[in-house]
Order: sequence, then structure tokens, then C-alpha cells
Amino acid sequence: MDTIRVALAEDNVLLREGVSRLVASNEDFELVGTASDLPELLALVGTAHPDVVITDIRMPPTGTNEGIQAAGWLRENHPEVGVVVLSQYTAPGYAMALLEHGSAGRAYLLKERVASVDELARAIRAVAGGGSVIDPMVVDELVRSRSRHQQSSLAQLTPRETEILAEMAQGKSNAAIAAALTVSERAVEKHTNSIFAKLGLSEEKDLNRRVKAVLLYLSEAQES
Repeated sequence: MDTIRVALAEDNVLLREGVSRLVASNEDFELVGTASDLPELLALVGTAHPDVVITDIRMPPTGTNEGIQAAGWLRENHPEVGVVVLSQYTAPGYAMALLEHGSAGRAYLLKERVASVDELARAIRAVAGGGSVIDPMVVDELVRSRSRHQQSSLAQLTPRETEILAEMAQGKSNAAIAAALTVSERAVEKHTNSIFAKLGLSEEKDLNRRVKAVLLYLSEAQES
């Protein structure tokens, strides 16, 4: 297995040092550089060519959602680079923003978990291979806002609906899903509406319900 080149963006010096050591301690990873704000990170990607970027969700210059911005920029300019977002927030909204354009190569971990070398290493390897990891506590927060009936709603999906949801988790549009599964776009639309109904997402805006459905799907995939 080739060494995975990792770049780190974190403005907290102690946490940056801690994560750097975690990464450097794994012989499968090579730390190619660190940054303390968004502009530094974007410049670092251009010079160091990492396979994976680990980034804090909030850092200078605005301290709002720079990690999400970085993930979006990388999706547009360097789609081959995986992203692990570190956050202290369990609010699903951040994870939803991260997955807005697909879950491939994206991970969302809570900082309290990063003390575990195994958790971080698993996320790095997953996104480097185009996979996804969403912290179970974030998914729990999403599920908690739903009824007990809805918690088991994934089990109600038909095999075809599950297949379509898996395609949706890759960020595909209905048209792209139809092409991949060799069915009509209208059939995909019918199935997605059924998926949203079974997951209790019919009243949500289209983007929100697609991303929430994907979050639930990913949580199930992690547990199985």
C-alpha cells in the first residue's frame, strides 16, 4: 500500500501538534505540511499535493465554517483529495453541509474522538479510498430528532430503494442514478419520493432530505 500524504489545517497550536504526532506515528502516513488558516491550507494543497486534508471546521480568517469551505474548494479543484473535517459540534447541519455535493472522500469526526489513533487512521484511509465516515454521535443527534418508528425506517426500504439510496450517497443526481441503474428518471423520482416518505423526510427541502437520507444510510453502513 502506498504512503498516504496528509496535510493538516488547525489554528490551535496544541491540537495541531497533537494531530501531527498522531499522523506521523503511523508508518502508512506522511505529514506533508500544516496550516493555521484557510488561505495557508489552500496554498499548501497546491505545493504539497496531499492525498488527504485534515481540517478544523472553524479557523481564521472568519472562524465560521472554513473547513466546509475548504472541502467545497477541494471538490471543485482537486476532487481526488480526501477530506477529514474535525469538529466539536454534533449538530448535523455541519455534516449536511459537508455532504452537500456527495459523500465520497469525506469524513466528519468529533475532536473528542481524535485522541484515538485508530479512529483518525480509519477516517484517513477511508477518504483516501473515496469512502466516507460520519461520527456516530452526529448521526445519533439526527436520529434523536425523529420518532422511534423513524429510527428503524431504513429497514423498510425495498432492495431497489436501498440501491438508489446508495447511489444518492455518491452525490449522484436522479438522472445520473437512472443512467447507472438503467431505469427511467421518472422511476428514480418515484423511488426517491418513496424513500423520503419512509424516512419521514417528505416535508423537508429537497437538498436537506437528500443529505439527511444519505447520513442515515452512511450510519447504517458503518454499523453493519
